[in-house]
Amino acid sequence: MSASQKSGNVVAGRYAAIDIGTVTCRLFVADVSSIGKITELHRDAVICNLGVGVDKTGLLQPEAIERVGAAIENYMRVLEDLRPADGNPISIKAVATSASRDAKNSGDFQERLAQAGLALDIIPGEREAALSFAGASSAFAGERVVVLDVGGGSTEVIAGLAGCDPDRAHSFNVGCRRVTERFFTADPPAPADIEDAARWIDEEFGAYLAQLDSDGLLDARMVAVAGTATSVVSMREKMEAYDSSLVHGSMVTRSDVDAQLAQLAALTVEQRKQVVGLHPDRAPVIVAGVLILQRIMQLTGIDQFTVSESDILQGIILDCATH
Repeated sequence: MSASQKSGNVVAGRYAAIDIGTVTCRLFVADVSSIGKITELHRDAVICNLGVGVDKTGLLQPEAIERVGAAIENYMRVLEDLRPADGNPISIKAVATSASRDAKNSGDFQERLAQAGLALDIIPGEREAALSFAGASSAFAGERVVVLDVGGGSTEVIAGLAGCDPDRAHSFNVGCRRVTERFFTADPPAPADIEDAARWIDEEFGAYLAQLDSDGLLDARMVAVAGTATSVVSMREKMEAYDSSLVHGSMVTRSDVDAQLAQLAALTVEQRKQVVGLHPDRAPVIVAGVLILQRIMQLTGIDQFTVSESDILQGIILDCATH
């Protein structure tokens, strides 16, 4: 499939999106048709914990930069193997989000990835929100949706009509790693620390969510993307091996979230690593992630959400293919 094939304002071809977040580094490769249909070819994810300590120090740790660098070098080898038979290159777009936005030494990070052959774009929160909305809402054409993207350093809440530009979008500096590092000093976290974290989350999100409600934008399907939301499903279903086909489109209720928060908060990190359906590397931050989901559900009064495997990665692909 040649990158020069064009129909309307969609350029058909093979595209790769790389999303480097505070916790996870992910790759998504797909062919895009001339009518904008995305056909997945490959996806991968590595928990690199780029944002360890950034909230406190304002710096990316050299070890964290190197973990991502090694993951990117592997991804570049994968992309070489996936090069189209017609010889055309894969169009690659790599973005970094919260941890890289916050870090004073993000230039060092960009330089390390340039050594691996990758140009990195550190995008603002508003851009992250728009790309997440495009990807997450793509499966719900014609519906009004509220998209939640709970990340390690930030959480995006975006409302609008699927397939259109969002009506409202905001990126909050509230994420599962940031909450964990700010509030949880004991293992398992002390109930008082969880209460303090919940109070802070409510303060950060409260006014924005109240305005969405006042404007009638919460009368919509809530869609949750990213690792916390998908982990909630895989833990509920006790998945020995993660199955994205069973996760995508699953409904999660408030009672599911409440039950998992109570269970996980009572366990140590080592005990959480043994929970079936939870990736062991996500164990240190999962309590905070589920807490963020719970507080948003409480503040909005929405008692269930749909989990989507389509997120910022699909949004990046669609953005790259559209001209």
